[in-house]
Amino acid sequence: MPSRSQKIRLGIFIVVSSFALLVLLFIIGSQRYFQEKDIYYIAYNNVSVSGLEVGSPVKYLGINVGTIKSIDFDPLDVNRVVLTISVNPGTPVKEDARANIEAIGITGLKMIEIRGGTNEAKLLSTGQFIKAGGSITEEITGKAEIIAEKIERVVNNLTKFTEPEKLDKIIQFAESATNTFDNLNALIGENRRNLREGIAKGNLVLSRMDTISMSLQTASLEIERITTSDTLEIIMENLHKMSQTLSEANLTALINRLSEVVERTNKLLVSVDHDMERGSKDFLVSLQRLKSTLENLNEASRLVNEDPSVIIRGAEVDEIPDENLD
Repeated sequence: MPSRSQKIRLGIFIVVSSFALLVLLFIIGSQRYFQEKDIYYIAYNNVSVSGLEVGSPVKYLGINVGTIKSIDFDPLDVNRVVLTISVNPGTPVKEDARANIEAIGITGLKMIEIRGGTNEAKLLSTGQFIKAGGSITEEITGKAEIIAEKIERVVNNLTKFTEPEKLDKIIQFAESATNTFDNLNALIGENRRNLREGIAKGNLVLSRMDTISMSLQTASLEIERITTSDTLEIIMENLHKMSQTLSEANLTALINRLSEVVERTNKLLVSVDHDMERGSKDFLVSLQRLKSTLENLNEASRLVNEDPSVIIRGAEVDEIPDENLD
């Protein structure tokens, strides 16, 4: 059996340990709950704050910086909900920052996300209102309304589209399209060979065009090589020098000299023309005499063939008329 002194010591130990544990819990709790926070307010007008609760997290660019301290109605405006948030001291909340209501996963719970601050803006003082941003619920609701309107339009169009008169027209159009496709298939079957030949010729034309394009590419490369070479610069420099020489030359004297050369050339051509005319006349006379000589030789050869003795005894010479003595 423990003695009375042991029981007293055990009791003192338990009391001291419990007191130390309470002090430790108080210190830890005071650091969390009694730490000074920066208080800000957010006012939402006609925006549902469903999913937000006291104690919901407040994040700044995805970093948890505080919690929602209270959610109250504005006594002067029943459509306005005022949120009081407490954030860690030193959180850089800018004047142009906005507080958006964001979802936490798919649980339906919401949180406050502070975004949009710029470096140029001033820091927002503690106790002031942060500009209210949008709500994901409103965005989803708005998109749902737009989708519902579009679905309603589609349904109305389908209703009009399925009226009996329009259905008859659609059936007629489908039958006409079927007949057209049948005729087209028959036409293709009859002209399959021609189509193949046309495709082959088209391929040949494409290959030739490919060859032409390659030739053009080669020519363009050659032109580029020529334009970038030193030869073109030399030619342009020579042309420049020639143009300078022509501009510096006495063009009037040069033109006069050219006129003199042209005049002398004309005189030379006239002289050559006269000489050729006289030569042609002499040539015609020579041709006439040669023709007479050939006729005489032909006559002599005929006489010799008829009577070879003519060579020995001679032939009787007819008197030649005076006009043929020239």
